[in-house]
Amino acid sequence: MSREHWGSKLGVILAVAGSAVGLGNFLRFPGIAADNGGGAFMIPYFVSFLLLGLPLMWIEWTIGRFGGGFEHSTAPGVFQTMWRKNRFIKYFGVIGIFGPTVIFIYYTYIESWLLGYGVFSVTGRYAACTDSTQMAEFLKGYQGLVHNDYFSGLGSAYLFFLITFITNIVVLCFGIRGGIERVCKWGLVVLFGLAVILVVRVLTLGAPDSARPEWNPIAGMGFLWNPQWEKLKEAKVWLAAAGQIFFTLSVGFGVILTYASYLTKQDDVALSGLTAATTNELAEVILGGSIVIPAAFAFLGPQATQAIAGQGLFDLGFITMPLIFEKMAYGTVFAAMWFFLLFIAGVTSSISLALPAIAFLEDEFNLSRREAIIIFATITFILCQPVIFFLGNGVLGEMDFWGTSVSLVVFGTIEAILFGWVFGIDRAWTELHQGSDIRIPGFYRWIIKYVTPLMLLTIIGVWVWQEWKSKLLMEEVEQANRPFVLMTRIGLMGLFAFLLIMIWVVWKRRHPSEETS
Repeated sequence: MSREHWGSKLGVILAVAGSAVGLGNFLRFPGIAADNGGGAFMIPYFVSFLLLGLPLMWIEWTIGRFGGGFEHSTAPGVFQTMWRKNRFIKYFGVIGIFGPTVIFIYYTYIESWLLGYGVFSVTGRYAACTDSTQMAEFLKGYQGLVHNDYFSGLGSAYLFFLITFITNIVVLCFGIRGGIERVCKWGLVVLFGLAVILVVRVLTLGAPDSARPEWNPIAGMGFLWNPQWEKLKEAKVWLAAAGQIFFTLSVGFGVILTYASYLTKQDDVALSGLTAATTNELAEVILGGSIVIPAAFAFLGPQATQAIAGQGLFDLGFITMPLIFEKMAYGTVFAAMWFFLLFIAGVTSSISLALPAIAFLEDEFNLSRREAIIIFATITFILCQPVIFFLGNGVLGEMDFWGTSVSLVVFGTIEAILFGWVFGIDRAWTELHQGSDIRIPGFYRWIIKYVTPLMLLTIIGVWVWQEWKSKLLMEEVEQANRPFVLMTRIGLMGLFAFLLIMIWVVWKRRHPSEETS
């Protein structure tokens, strides 16, 4: 079976950027920045970008291309290739398949809400909702959490989920070049175009309330970016910045590793990694920071905006923003643009999340793309059902915690240690610059070997010190939801164990000498 390759250097850069550009850029970032020091937040943010994000980006591009040279596209095979003398290292690579698969399971459902709300904005389905209480009831009805005047069940939500799920699978069926690369190329062009239109519209609003001329989008930009220097003394602000960089660049997922495995030996990973990272930062800082908070400030004022900054993604995206667009001239059009923009960002991210598991089935079990996709689609579709039908019982939050908060940091730490210490920084540095058009500053050798692993170990250590007991004992979970959370954990452990067994089986069959050495 011939191995796939990207059609162009731009294609793989946009694919990685598409994986990174998602809901967090336009919803999570502005809220977390405003809530953690405004302009002062950007200091730990860019420190984390330089010491954590960029090094991990280069690490994943490099080890992915290296593993692809041995026809491995996922972490188990890549890790084993990097440390041949250790027959257990491949089992740590299972996190790079487990994490993105778990995220795909619930992400596609959230993604389908964006499609649904895009349709609702055009048809005026939520036009009667004039305040946050009514809009919240509309969202709960759509999610099937309550029966109300807006929805009598999950019918609408399930229909949009099916459309979204099938869309993802169809894109994957066309492969690397014909599916993922093509969708990301055109998708990011449309996404950036819509984002620029929305930014221009928001920043030219003026003061919607003539009685309060100080309520205007330019003042809203000041609200977001005026530094609150005292916040820099708080450890949680630095941890929040590191977490945002981790999530926004899609490092630690195993996705970039898989994308890079389809490069050739002479493809540039140093410049490509830098370009993909800066493209994501442009979308996040410039575009993501210029829509939600400035618009909220202009229409709702500083006090409401401060409260909005602390809201979660769901409240901000599906309650606050629809209300703001309703107050705007031609709001229906701009609301449709907003939700379509987010839906595109969701699709370019979710198709990347599916690829590690599919590539693993293709590479290690010699399955065709069609066979691998059928297996992946069947398993994930079944596992999506608890998220849909038990959304209000903590299933989604539990999956998000283990699939994102834990898997990303642990996997990134393993990658950093393996790259800088086991593979060896001298060999790693040479591999990173193979075919490169740029020379990375030499001090990054020291950062990659010492600083990045230390930062990651610190994040893990702080979490273990502060939260492991309450999280494992479900102290913050409502009593009624604990059985659902427990069953979710059992299901996730079952999936993890299943992946471990698959790795053991395939290596026993294809690489028996490695298992007995």
